[in-house]
Amino acid sequence: MAELPPLAVATWPDVDADGRRVLLLPVGSTEQHGPHLPLSTDTVIATRLAELVHRQLPGVGLAPAIPYGASGEHAHFPGTLSIGTEALFQLLVEFVRHAAGDWGHVLVVNGHGGNIEALTRAVALARYEGRSLHVYHAASGGPRADPHAGYRETCLMLHLQPESVRLDRARAGATAPMADLLPRIAAEGVRAVSPNGVLGDPAGATAPEGAGIFDAMAQRLLAQARRLLDSG
Repeated sequence: MAELPPLAVATWPDVDADGRRVLLLPVGSTEQHGPHLPLSTDTVIATRLAELVHRQLPGVGLAPAIPYGASGEHAHFPGTLSIGTEALFQLLVEFVRHAAGDWGHVLVVNGHGGNIEALTRAVALARYEGRSLHVYHAASGGPRADPHAGYRETCLMLHLQPESVRLDRARAGATAPMADLLPRIAAEGVRAVSPNGVLGDPAGATAPEGAGIFDAMAQRLLAQARRLLDSG
């Protein structure tokens, strides 16, 4: 059991009594993930990774997730809610400025690739200001690590939240290399290259495969959190 409850249910004396060494902050998105995965997919993955590390490592706190990110490329799909890179950057900067008063390190668990620019800028400014902000990107490699709402994310959600996956709706989307798709996505959005919002192919996705992908990501996140704990 973690020494400190998640901050969403903790009291201030709970936090005051803890060592307060590393604070985990899941950051995701609310954006389309094809016709078969929920809008919360990125947030679910980031949160579940952070929850696992919080349970296993004393001295690690867990902040409530930020469920909005920079998702402008998905704006043409109903349900997507994006705050954009600049707003996310400012949110992260102010979060870390305040958290640094109580926590030695903030470790963001990022579930959405579109957040990378804001996170990179926030890390640079935090370090300039003498604060410790680190980022773990919830990504995985492999031959079927397609970019969005394809095999990888469908496997993960079948493992993490199977009741939210609608496999009867799962269809392949744009399967061309991302290098070929990115110029048009940048100019016109994802819907211009994939009418169903999928970049990849979810065919053959299974929960056991998702468990393996999740475990590999969790081990990398655990290692990063342990390094921060060891650094003081």
